[in-house]
Amino acid sequence: MQTLIIGCGDTGVRVAARAVAAGDTVTGVVRSDASAARVRAVGAHARILDLDNDPLDDLPHVDRLFYFAPPPREGTVDTRMARVLDALADSMPQRAVYISTSGVYGDCGGAWVDENRPVNAESERAKRRVDAETRMLAYCGHACILRAPGIYGPNRLPIQRVLDGTPILDDADGGWSNRIHIDDLAGIAWLAGTRAMPHSVYNACDGNPTGLGVYYDTLAHMLDVAPPPRISWAQAQARFSAMRLSFLRESRRLTNQRLLADTDYVFSFADFRDGLAASLRAEPPRD
Repeated sequence: MQTLIIGCGDTGVRVAARAVAAGDTVTGVVRSDASAARVRAVGAHARILDLDNDPLDDLPHVDRLFYFAPPPREGTVDTRMARVLDALADSMPQRAVYISTSGVYGDCGGAWVDENRPVNAESERAKRRVDAETRMLAYCGHACILRAPGIYGPNRLPIQRVLDGTPILDDADGGWSNRIHIDDLAGIAWLAGTRAMPHSVYNACDGNPTGLGVYYDTLAHMLDVAPPPRISWAQAQARFSAMRLSFLRESRRLTNQRLLADTDYVFSFADFRDGLAASLRAEPPRD
């Protein structure tokens, strides 16, 4: 099998390692020499490409396509995906997987959200993801869309914020926090890339939402420091960036019942406390 991973970063390298172990010929498309070295370290081929500007007409034939590259930072169209899929127009994969975001649901007022809920993208960032989902399904009708919330794992924790005592929004003014450990996201993506899935869209989350404060307090406890101080929404508006506020403004509780019903996937970290502990053990030592 020829496997192509567009945007072969932290999640992509984990998928690439699984594909190499399965005997696939794997090509990971990346943006830098450092990322290319990580791809080669797991036995895959690396291609350094600028998805905005470089010619893409010599991308390899693909049996499995994993698309993990983010959209551009502006507009409502994922022009990067459009260019890639144009280049692959004559190469229909047996399996195609796109990691999108749960942000496509918009603010749901704290309600439980399954995949039957219509998308309601409120930010340009989320609208670009809706555009990408639509393009992927138009290109490959049997593609699988994974809507992921906050991804955490080694080197993806707010450790410095907690150590610095940076305030967080009080849960009374904030919404629900959903998450997925990066190892589980890679595992779900690989599963979706190796079998026919009954549905085209899945919430790729651990299914155990909490208030954001619970997550930060747990991390602080594991680091043996005081919990982060809380601030009100009015204080957050004066202190946080517009980007961060846009995330905090949306509240939803994601369920993963469709994923559990359709597959035999067993989460490594269904409990984020176990995921945090494992991530901290894998972090490089700090001075």
